[in-house]
Amino acid sequence: MLDIDKIQRLIRMMVENDLVEVSLRDGEEEVNLRRPGGTVVQQVAAPVAAPMLPPQALEAPPPAAASQPQTDDKEADLVTIDSPMVGTFYTASDPDSPALVTVGSSVSPGTLICIVEAMKVFNEIKAEVAGVIEKILVKNEQAVEFGQPLFAVRPS
Repeated sequence: MLDIDKIQRLIRMMVENDLVEVSLRDGEEEVNLRRPGGTVVQQVAAPVAAPMLPPQALEAPPPAAASQPQTDDKEADLVTIDSPMVGTFYTASDPDSPALVTVGSSVSPGTLICIVEAMKVFNEIKAEVAGVIEKILVKNEQAVEFGQPLFAVRPS
């Protein structure tokens, strides 16, 4: 059985350390991760054994939901809502539904704002700040990286 959490932590480590490829093997268990052109492609034969990684490598980084304000003077009070994982960004829960939020939408902590698909799992991303969506920084069905800004929000 694949340990999805360990694989996601490996992916985050790759992004944070700008690694292109990671291959680990322990007996018959093997995992190979590659990032061609900045997009992560996962090829997994079996789960990774925990002893293969140093303990600090398995520590999850802090959540990256609301980051520092933008640098432009006009946008100095905006905060971003960042992707908590590598995956595919979707504006709606299914192709026939309207976007969950649009520019001008008011959000509060817990408001469902988008979906990020990672490894065939559709993850609901919720706002952790109250405010108004000022910009949507990625396009529907675009690949996103861990920590990549998705929305710019004017806090209220």
